[in-house]
Amino acid sequence: MTIDFMARPLRREVLQWLDQAVPAKRLQHILRVEAMAIALAQQHNLAVDRAQQAGLMHDLAKCFTPSQLLAVAEAEGWTLDPAETDCPHLLHASVGAVVARDTFGVTNPQVLNAIAHHTLGSPDMDALGCVVYVADSLEPGRGDTPQLQHLRQLSYRDLWGATYETCVASLQHLLENRRPVHPRTILTHNSLLPSHRHRKAVSSAA
Repeated sequence: MTIDFMARPLRREVLQWLDQAVPAKRLQHILRVEAMAIALAQQHNLAVDRAQQAGLMHDLAKCFTPSQLLAVAEAEGWTLDPAETDCPHLLHASVGAVVARDTFGVTNPQVLNAIAHHTLGSPDMDALGCVVYVADSLEPGRGDTPQLQHLRQLSYRDLWGATYETCVASLQHLLENRRPVHPRTILTHNSLLPSHRHRKAVSSAA
């Protein structure tokens, strides 16, 4: 089977841009996310080129200043949650999708949504979105705890189950550290509940 990867000229252009926009340590994280996104897409028979694009571009706006992030949000006409105005860094995923669109000409909605949802998730997240969400949280540079090892193994067997457990782990971390939880993260968690996914699958098959 032939695997379609991201076009080399576009990848080169993105890497050159990132080299100027993020520190070396962040770039290494991005490359690990790209690699894991490719591997997961191959494992789950998803579009590898789209997973690679979204993985490589997921942190385009990671190092934007709060004022830059808020300026993009205003220009795009977004209604912000108080959590985003209090912590504009939460906008970096959505703003990254805008950068992918406007700077690199990305138009595929799957790729743009996967970039936009990689931090907070989304109740409308598809399998490609799950790949990037999971790869961002579980790439090898995140550590090697028993929990991370379990989630990585699970991600190759059960993508949706791993996405749910990763979301739960993220929520636990936020609560334990007394940090605000964005409403979209709660909606993501609820949509990923096994019982909800079962009802959705039955409804789709009907």
